Formats: sequence, structure tokens, C-alpha cells
Amino acid sequence: MFHMLPESEGKVVGVRAEGALSDADYKEFLPKLEEIIAAHGPIRMLVDMRGFEGWEPMAAWDDFAFGMTHWTDFECIALVGDKTWEEMSAKLFNVLMKGEVRFFDLADKDAAWRWVKE
Repeated sequence: MFHMLPESEGKVVGVRAEGALSDADYKEFLPKLEEIIAAHGPIRMLVDMRGFEGWEPMAAWDDFAFGMTHWTDFECIALVGDKTWEEMSAKLFNVLMKGEVRFFDLADKDAAWRWVKE
């Protein structure tokens, strides 16, 4: 499930990804994200991955397809988590996305917010 974080404002979007994400989670969340992009242009996003358990197969496709469709609509993405694979994902996304993607440990969440709000 996705939860919008209260620090979200304008083109700065904070979201917490929790549990195993499903196709239904993406169908609910992605239109909101598209509205923000339409209103503000490229966004700056923080994704808090604490409690994230991965994707169901269709949800993984939803994530990939949205990223490929909107790869120029992200100025930056901060992935905040505590797992090695999350850090490796940030490095992979950096290759696929136009904007910069950085990994921050959970202990550095405040630094991640500062970077996203620059």
C-alpha cells in the first residue's frame, strides 16, 4: 500500500511503500502522481521503503511501465530504506531515469528530505 506523507507539497512528493504492493495499489496511486506531474511538471520524490516487502508480478510491471512512460518527469528520487537490495535498486534506477536517484539509510531520512526539497 502507498501512503502519501504529510511533507508532500507542490512538486515535492513523499510516499511510503508498505507491504507487498499490488496492481490495485498502483491503480489507486498512479493517477494521483500523474495529477501532481500535470500540475507541477517534473517532481522531486522521496520513497520511504520501511516495511516494503516487494511487488506482486503485475505491480512490478505497473512500476516499470510508469517509470518508462514518465522517466523525464522526475527531477530526483530519494529511496529511503535499510536493505542492500534497495541501495542497489537506486543505482539501477539512476541508469534508467533522467533525474538523479539516491539511496539513503533510514537513519538519514532527514538528509533525504533536505536533498529532495533543494
